[in-house]
Amino acid sequence: MALEIAWYDFVCFGIVGMAFVGALWVLGTHEGASRRDFETTYESLLLSRPDDEVVVNVLPRGHVSALQLWTSCWRGLHPFCLLATRFLSFVIMLVFLVWDVVVYDASIFVYYTEWTFTLVTIYFALGTIVSAYGCWQFFNKPLIHNGARAEFLRRDVEETMSTNLIAYQEKEAKGSIKLESRYVEEEFQQRARFWGYLMQTTYQTCAGAVILTDVVFWGVIVPFLSISHLRLNPLMGCMHSLNAFFLLLETALNNLPFPWFRISYFVLWSCGYVIFQWIIHAFGLKWWPYPFLELNYKWAPVWYLCLAVIHVPCYGLYSLIVRAKITILPRFFPQAFLRPY
Repeated sequence: MALEIAWYDFVCFGIVGMAFVGALWVLGTHEGASRRDFETTYESLLLSRPDDEVVVNVLPRGHVSALQLWTSCWRGLHPFCLLATRFLSFVIMLVFLVWDVVVYDASIFVYYTEWTFTLVTIYFALGTIVSAYGCWQFFNKPLIHNGARAEFLRRDVEETMSTNLIAYQEKEAKGSIKLESRYVEEEFQQRARFWGYLMQTTYQTCAGAVILTDVVFWGVIVPFLSISHLRLNPLMGCMHSLNAFFLLLETALNNLPFPWFRISYFVLWSCGYVIFQWIIHAFGLKWWPYPFLELNYKWAPVWYLCLAVIHVPCYGLYSLIVRAKITILPRFFPQAFLRPY
């Protein structure tokens, strides 16, 4: 085996192992929790209330409803605009990814950058599919059957609900929304839960990974490190900037929440990459794509600890961007911006 193990390497193994187990514990504690919280999102209308009252179902923090997957946080912006943005982002990123593989061959996937770029591309592919399905729902079902369309139209004329309000009176009873078939709506919501969960976790994993990738590349590798296998050129520059550009554009338009506990998926993603590096070096790879991942010197545990800690500010930076979006933009565009949650 090409990977030689020293005593300090077990400290590195312990750091990664603790991060991995800790992330699983956080997910087990928070993901899919059944507790109710008024600081959560609203999913759908309850159909058993009187005509003059609409009650919303309060769901656990971080839940994504079907409507949030394919509608924008901007009032009046048609869902097709979000679909077009996601599709164009997917196509452009796919072109650059293929170009990257053609220039450097498949061995380029030993780098975390390509892992992250691929994940962001997959997110936009998934987002395109979900947006296309949402637009199909929007256009092809009559309004009386289409709870999602009714909710979209209602959001365009109603002010954002207070998070502490679980019931409100409609101004005109005649304009109340009625769904002829509850089973149709429940079927749509049930299918959307899986896609919503997959989109949400991929989105938040991409957010942290993109910040980490670009910060390390532009802040550490380019100015301070010389890597024989990695030379700065226009392609490399695009690979370390387009991912952030398109993801920030998506964040500016989408309607997805950003709960903190899903930093765990970002941590699991990075742990998976590090374990992948250990495996391929154990089977003969001689060089390391990033010098700070090397295990053959005694300061390796310090590097691994720093890499573990840096996940928090990287994820936190993107969380601040999302927070700024939902707190600052409504002040400048009170009539145009809809709070996602």
